[in-house]
Amino acid sequence: MSSAPPLSLKLLNSMNQTGFTTALGFAFELSPWVVQRAWDERPFDTVEGLHAAMMRVLDASTTADKLALIRAHPELAGKAAIAKALTAESNAEQASAGLDRLTPEEFERFHQLNAAHAERFGFPFIIAVRLNDKTSILAAMQARLSNDEATEINTAIEQIGLISKLRILDAVSS
Repeated sequence: MSSAPPLSLKLLNSMNQTGFTTALGFAFELSPWVVQRAWDERPFDTVEGLHAAMMRVLDASTTADKLALIRAHPELAGKAAIAKALTAESNAEQASAGLDRLTPEEFERFHQLNAAHAERFGFPFIIAVRLNDKTSILAAMQARLSNDEATEINTAIEQIGLISKLRILDAVSS
């Protein structure tokens, strides 16, 4: 998503923790702690290995930390998107799925499902929008309302894993 030249693994492996966290902090929405905690596992041989280390950090984190990460994500086609207050990554991702070009009816359906999800779970619906379109997103929003809380937290973390992997693959070269 970024127009900056890709970061190399060699450069990332040589960075101090602050530089590493600053360089990759965008990968997990407003939650650089995931990247920061993965720094200890350097050196990374592959981009996949780098991302796997970050996912191990997430897997080992507390439910409270996971919920904080989930809650750092914006609603899909929500108020932040309308106000153009999303991170650059979220803005581009939502646009890639056509969420910036909804009909009034589609917008209303997103609004209803976002509200139902927030009421049921206390956090926003998370999906890797770059791997979906608005039809599949709406279907997933409806289907996942029947999840129990633990399943929905796990599903949201899995989706955050996909989102962060796509962001890292865009930004880092082997």
